Amino acid sequence: MNVPQHIAIILDGNGRWAKSKGMPRNYGHAQGSKNVERICEDAYKMGVKYLTVYAFSTENWSRPKGEIDALMKLLRNYMKTCLKTAEKNHMKVRVIGDKTKLDEDIRSRIEELEAATVNNDGLNFQIALNYGSRDEMIRAIRRLSKDCEEGRVRSQEISEELFESYLDTHGIPDPDLMIRTSGELRLSNYLLWQLAYTEFYFTDVLWPDFTKEELKKAIEYYNRRDRRFGGAKEEE
Repeated sequence: MNVPQHIAIILDGNGRWAKSKGMPRNYGHAQGSKNVERICEDAYKMGVKYLTVYAFSTENWSRPKGEIDALMKLLRNYMKTCLKTAEKNHMKVRVIGDKTKLDEDIRSRIEELEAATVNNDGLNFQIALNYGSRDEMIRAIRRLSKDCEEGRVRSQEISEELFESYLDTHGIPDPDLMIRTSGELRLSNYLLWQLAYTEFYFTDVLWPDFTKEELKKAIEYYNRRDRRFGGAKEEE
């Protein structure tokens, strides 16, 4: 079986999963966080080299304050857990998104996590926090424009490759497969530039119920696609 080099996942359905069990939404987010750890290990054992997950979007700030506070608390705890997991599995962790909007202690923990894992040679694990693809591209354009104004870049030198070097995902190959759980059929402002030629897999399974077997189903779907390179890809 041909295993995708890079899988991107939209982690959706934590709240609905909790509601179906008569539990608060925050319980669903906590269980979803634990499932990320399991899927990271499963994906790496299956041969995946890069895994990028959509953990908190720029739009998520519009959620109720109590839920946001709970998510930030969960994030703080997850940073500690992720460091232990990374040490165990030699995982290299990188956070993408606008980190300037996060609290200082969270930014410090992110820096510590990235620094501690930078030389690890296991799974390359990217966490999208306060991430929105449009925001990412606007920030990239601003940095590129500044470099043009200051003479470091000439307008005629601008190419896809140069623009990509200003994105949060610079140095990371584009995803081969994007998975979204919970039955939603939209990208929700996720990796819009990077997903240009990615295969999409949508499943009704809620994220906390997404298992190694479900991951295999997604990869089997990926293998059934007729992927043609060189600018165009045709469906079956």
